[in-house]
Amino acid sequence: MNTSATQANTGHIASWYAATANDKTVRPTLDGPIEADVCIIGAGFTGISAALDLAEKGMSVVVLEAERIGFGASGRNGGQIVNGYSRDFDTLERRFGPDTARKLALMSREGGDIIRARIAKHGIECDLRDGGFFAAFTTKQMRDFETIKKSCESYGIDGMEMVGKGDVGTYVNSHRYVGGMIDKRGGHIHPLNLVLGEARAAEAFGARIFENSRAVGVDLSGKQPVVTTSGGSVVSRYLLVCGNAYLGNVLPRITERMMPVSSQVMVTETLDTKLLDRMLPADYCVEDANYVLDYYRRTSDNRLLYGGGIGYGGQDPANLTGIIRPNMIKTFPELANTRIDFAWSGNFALTLTRIPHVGKLSDTVYFSHGDSGHGVTTTHLLGKILGEAVAGHADRFDIWASLPSLPFPGGRAFRVPLTALGAWWYGLRDRFGV
Repeated sequence: MNTSATQANTGHIASWYAATANDKTVRPTLDGPIEADVCIIGAGFTGISAALDLAEKGMSVVVLEAERIGFGASGRNGGQIVNGYSRDFDTLERRFGPDTARKLALMSREGGDIIRARIAKHGIECDLRDGGFFAAFTTKQMRDFETIKKSCESYGIDGMEMVGKGDVGTYVNSHRYVGGMIDKRGGHIHPLNLVLGEARAAEAFGARIFENSRAVGVDLSGKQPVVTTSGGSVVSRYLLVCGNAYLGNVLPRITERMMPVSSQVMVTETLDTKLLDRMLPADYCVEDANYVLDYYRRTSDNRLLYGGGIGYGGQDPANLTGIIRPNMIKTFPELANTRIDFAWSGNFALTLTRIPHVGKLSDTVYFSHGDSGHGVTTTHLLGKILGEAVAGHADRFDIWASLPSLPFPGGRAFRVPLTALGAWWYGLRDRFGV
């Protein structure tokens, strides 16, 4: 593994993203007491999305980040713009009723639109490419895609097309797939450069971002929330809690409803452009349809970024490439002798319902977490919605806050083994095509 990222971008994990970050500026650590209209815990996509929205509205904003901007899942993920949520619209309708499902469906593409609009407005260089391909291993998975496509169309959502076996090679040249589905409104980006660019834009509107400033205490007993760090404190009119899987134990009322889950990513050495053109002719990002899925895409400097695997509870495997490298070689046998230059792991927040948990701890304290593997787009949507709520427009926030949130069966002691057992069962179903 190449470790140059640690030397090049102190404080971030040794990832390809950190090594190729456009902005390596270290923001100051909070030192002393300050005040703001809004204090935000967490400088990932959710927190920075809210900060930019609120700063543009003219509010004074302070963001507290325990490590570096984009340190968590926002700067470590696969970089895929995947629209929608971790549960399809038919499932949402069964759970929440047709009216709520329709309202959620109307918002499901907005996260990707927000990303593209901000890239254009603020000139963010983050290697945006359009198009996503969902790959099917079995005819059952193809039927599932057809159902999803019809369901989306019933809600007025277009842009998806079925791909038969004979046309798979238009998007990915691998013998593994029997077909798939494309989403023309999908795509891929360099996620760390995206969040860094959004942070810079928020700062241009007056937001103050403090790195290495972990929230160690939150006092909600007074008229205004007070957040303390090891070196200072923030008194604010409103507090937004956006720490997700890296929030820690400062607010157990939030963290008890989510579980950290790790996923692994690796990046190859630089490859011949003709080889990459043959492997991924359309330069779409790809993810397969298995319960524990693989995802991959081409990078701007002609490498293959390949991710997958899962670790409930957030534990890193002893061998970061032990699961995903063999899968990469199954997908592309021509890469059997290819060197891996970067490999890392990162946690995302999973809820029992697989739907984001959004709500309030008081009239002035809002939170959003648990995007459950669909965070790149959903965090941008929910960050904006948090900003709307603080600015007095809470209609969309109230829709999300009304969704039920359930604790994991057995509490913290049993949430990992029980969830892992469920994943094992669905993995068997994938293996046997049922």
